[in-house]
Amino acid sequence: MSEERFIDLETRLAHQDQLLNELNDVVTEQQAKIMQLEALCKSLIQRVRSVGDGVPADEAVDERPPHY
Repeated sequence: MSEERFIDLETRLAHQDQLLNELNDVVTEQQAKIMQLEALCKSLIQRVRSVGDGVPADEAVDERPPHY
């Protein structure tokens, strides 16, 4: 194998290593964001359920008072 070809392969490998590290950083950031969004969704679900628990199911929310 010629030295020029060997240098070319080493250069390509170095670029691939750099790209792999950059992609790993992006995936790590995306995973952190996904975890934040999942926590937010769980929190919102709990809030909606707690609001729903405050009103009995058989009672209408927008019912007119009897004096109308």
